[in-house]
Amino acid sequence: MKKCLSLLPVTLINLLIIYPVLADDTQNNQQLVNKSLQTNSDILNLNQIELPATKAQFLTQQSTPTEAIAQVETETEPSSTDENTDNTTNEADIETEVIGELYTLPQSTPIYVIEKEEIQKQGSTSVADVLKRMPGFAINDVGYGADIHTGTYYRGHSINQSVFLINGRPINTNVNTYHGATDLNSIPVESIDRIELSSGAVTTLYGSSGFGGVVNIITKQGSLTPQFNGAVEFGSLNFNNQQTSFNGSFDAVKYNFSFERSFIDNRYKVPEGAANRNADGYLTNADSATSSYFGSLIFDLNDRNTLSFDATKLSSRRGLVYFGFPLQKDRLDHDGLNIGLSWKTLLGNGENSILTTTLGYNQDYFSTYGPTVFRGREYNRTGVLDTQLFTARLDHDWRTSVDNRLRWGLEFQNTNLDGNTESTRPDRLALNENENENLLNTALFVLNTWNITRNLELDLGLRQNFDSQFGNYLNPSVGFRYGVTPKFAVRGSWIGGQRNPGLDQLYLYDTVHGWLPNPDLEPEKGSSWTAGVDVNFLENLTGQFTYFGSSLDNRLGVIQGRWENIGLVDTNGFEAALKWQVNSSWSTFVNYTYTDAQIKTGLEKGLQLGMIPYSVAQVGLGYQSGGWQANLYATYNSGARRAFFTNPGDKTTDFVPSFFNLDFSARIPLTRTLGIRVYLENLLGEQYERVNRTYSPGFTFRIGLTSN
Repeated sequence: MKKCLSLLPVTLINLLIIYPVLADDTQNNQQLVNKSLQTNSDILNLNQIELPATKAQFLTQQSTPTEAIAQVETETEPSSTDENTDNTTNEADIETEVIGELYTLPQSTPIYVIEKEEIQKQGSTSVADVLKRMPGFAINDVGYGADIHTGTYYRGHSINQSVFLINGRPINTNVNTYHGATDLNSIPVESIDRIELSSGAVTTLYGSSGFGGVVNIITKQGSLTPQFNGAVEFGSLNFNNQQTSFNGSFDAVKYNFSFERSFIDNRYKVPEGAANRNADGYLTNADSATSSYFGSLIFDLNDRNTLSFDATKLSSRRGLVYFGFPLQKDRLDHDGLNIGLSWKTLLGNGENSILTTTLGYNQDYFSTYGPTVFRGREYNRTGVLDTQLFTARLDHDWRTSVDNRLRWGLEFQNTNLDGNTESTRPDRLALNENENENLLNTALFVLNTWNITRNLELDLGLRQNFDSQFGNYLNPSVGFRYGVTPKFAVRGSWIGGQRNPGLDQLYLYDTVHGWLPNPDLEPEKGSSWTAGVDVNFLENLTGQFTYFGSSLDNRLGVIQGRWENIGLVDTNGFEAALKWQVNSSWSTFVNYTYTDAQIKTGLEKGLQLGMIPYSVAQVGLGYQSGGWQANLYATYNSGARRAFFTNPGDKTTDFVPSFFNLDFSARIPLTRTLGIRVYLENLLGEQYERVNRTYSPGFTFRIGLTSN
């Protein structure tokens, strides 16, 4: 214990001795940035990039580019985000966009970012809807009639094997039963400014369970001038959605408030053998209603201190669809609350040291209830999971020299689980229980990014965990990026990780599925790695190509109705992401992901993990000019292994047939601030099997009115 406690502080001391602080290198840094911006198509080196505060008047949760661009626009041209103007990028935009929080992250793995404008163009209604078109993701539980049991996978890893954040605070509660896993369909998009997807050494900062990666949802802030936005949509299957937000500022305070609600009944014809098909041939009990409330306040105390507060309230009510089971009537109520208070301050006399102190609270409440039939009679069952997560975090981002950035800190997480099992079935009365369990995890983390030469960047990270359930463990990370030429760079990363079993898997009986807990479960342990290249083919044509792999032992699963460690899974894959801004009006992108997640031990040795397709590809083509927009999206999915809950005669080695579909979105301007939006999904009208006996409805539409 003492040896583990002393390890990380010694490492920190060594780093601080090796890289002393320069008193004030701001002027030299700016000269390098300006020199680089003269050839903006070059791939930047880290020593050419400043901290977020360098060009910002105030420190805020949102990255600096948005605020800086807004200041430029008031002096030059109308806002480039106004839906009635072209979203072209001018030189002023380029200069500010290279200076933001995004660039404080290690560059040894690809960083993908999707902004609110692109989210709006795609017609996304939830975070799951956004991520489904990003590289590396295979999301089965999204869209009309989707079954939340079928999973979200990033680079072959489940949702609890990646880290999901809101403004840098965790929203994963690592629950796995009663349909309690993080539901990205319940997180609407009205309050989102952008979503950042990263991996590799970044996991040192946010958690040892991030084998897949880190997804950070950044929420909107107040604008310099008051703005009101509203939208209403209606469509197929009784879909309706309403969104509204109001933001602005007064004196040194920025504010943003938003509300969103949606409903869909998901009642449509499905083929024989489909999950939850009633006697009339319709999908049943698949309706969904969600609502969200969001608010944020940003207090600029002075030019060196900023206090931020934000809160998100989520609520969803839905019916559940169970793979190939007989007709199900279970319902799921899900309520979530995430609150954060953050204080950012500039240390010393310069602007090269930022200290962030954050307090957070996250609650996830899941209640699953419905009838169960036993020996010809109907009984009732209920399962409740109420998880509360308290976090405290100290994060110091320190540019110790022109060639070195040190980010280190301390994080506390206390998880409390209240679980309740109630069933009136005579054979399950003895298993009814109330459980209250607590878990405390403390972590020290340090991530040092060092520019060894002008073209070579090295990332070294350590995360030391102290866990009340699973003891002490150290997770290292390493990464590099080498700029071979100004337009071509190679990179690589390796991380060691550990994901601990959830408190529900350890202690609480799942009366819905009939799964027994297992207090003897071992953590999932292993490592993941990447290797890839970044290429600027042309000034506006970029490509990122990445090989990824992982080896994860003691993977958790259910064997004969009980949670167990089921063995080793090795994953290898490839992802490609290309973006091309053809001209001021036309743009296109191509994303492709290949994932081979092979089971290496046990009865299914040699098989692909269920629900994970080998290939997923997306292609997009967009046009916008004078407020008009048109976007065409193509998706290919090779089909995933059904794996379990099959119909009579089916095999667990069967794969869903591959499918291809086209989606279209458009905006028609009516006035400077008013427009009509249209979304046409599945233009080919094919009712393909999405995954494991859940089917799409074929062609659907949405149409709405937006005001800005």
